[in-house]
Amino acid sequence: MKLFFFITNAVFWSILLYYMVLTFAGLYHRFKSKKRSQYIHYPSLDIFIPSHNEGIVMKKTLEAMAKLEYPGNMQIYILNDQSTDETGEIAQEFASLYHHIHHVVVPDNDEPKGKSRVLNYGLSISDGEYFIVYDADNQPNKDAAVRLMETTLQTKKAAGAVGVVRTMNAEHSLLTRFIAIEFQIFQLLMQSGRYALHKIGSLPGTNMLLKRSILEEMGGYDPYALAEDAELTIRLASKGYIIAGDPHSQTWEQEPQSLKALIRQRTRWLQGNLYIMLKFFKEPSWWKVKCFVHLTYYLTVYVIFTFLLLASNAAFVIGLLFGFSFETNIPYMLLWYLAYFIYTMQLIIAITYDRMLTGKNVVAAAIMYFSYAQLFIFLLFRSIIMIMKDRRKGTVSWDKTDRVSV
Repeated sequence: MKLFFFITNAVFWSILLYYMVLTFAGLYHRFKSKKRSQYIHYPSLDIFIPSHNEGIVMKKTLEAMAKLEYPGNMQIYILNDQSTDETGEIAQEFASLYHHIHHVVVPDNDEPKGKSRVLNYGLSISDGEYFIVYDADNQPNKDAAVRLMETTLQTKKAAGAVGVVRTMNAEHSLLTRFIAIEFQIFQLLMQSGRYALHKIGSLPGTNMLLKRSILEEMGGYDPYALAEDAELTIRLASKGYIIAGDPHSQTWEQEPQSLKALIRQRTRWLQGNLYIMLKFFKEPSWWKVKCFVHLTYYLTVYVIFTFLLLASNAAFVIGLLFGFSFETNIPYMLLWYLAYFIYTMQLIIAITYDRMLTGKNVVAAAIMYFSYAQLFIFLLFRSIIMIMKDRRKGTVSWDKTDRVSV
């Protein structure tokens, strides 16, 4: 038992200290990234907005898209996948007002339903040298697209670039406040921090730019991947491409406002990442250092973190029941308190940099470990059970986050 707790603490602290290094590396990258390189010629650019029954948010999304500033040729495509609500009418209204906005109805076929299939169709009916993907509830800043392009062009071997996602409904409830803080620390550590240290970036699924020719060379999106962004990240890494990052290219999106919606969303993400882990063993071309780093990252975030939570909970309970040191010289309770302090300070650093430092957010950060973080234990086991039951019978479909009018 002593050896088990010693090993657990060693692994836990190694990961925690590494994340602390990522925190400061992320801050360095963000300050450094404020400089912009402007160009005389900007490549042609397509904006893809995959949509399925998004009428409740579509109007505000397209109002924001119409304000995007880009010095070159930019075309915006609403990829309407058989919507039965007012998505099509709103999209067509904007298409009639703006010459560069196009309403495209994605035909039904035998391929798996979902975002990957729609994006592949978007690539087949457009011809821009680069493209950006935005989710249907996104409201990007005016300079979001041009910043992604400039970051890509100034980065060697870049297949594209990613920006950051901000939460537009963060003030709605404690749950949305948790999600907003989680997104900020994730992007500070895993996007900015990892890129600063290792030149490794991950596609987030939205507010991301890619070079068309590279994606076509790789056969497009995997239509069976629920986490199509993570799957594509590893494929790009296997070919030696870099995903650059610009933390000042920002888009705003709506996060789940109910626990039920959050569980559905995160279960889908976890299923998608477990699919990638299984695919890793079937793809020899993925057995490279950077691909392994990405896989380790997904394991850390979605699997190892969960088991460390379980171990940490056990250590805390045992420390309370059996005393301060649990019959050993290692002060487990002290280590637990220090780990909690570092975890919380990382959250506060992230919200401070993003100008989210308020009393409510500090309180939320202080209780996230005891509440929001514990949810990942349930989510991991739920996802594993759902994969074992194979509810989808080998296919994927639209299983998107519920939207509300904000």
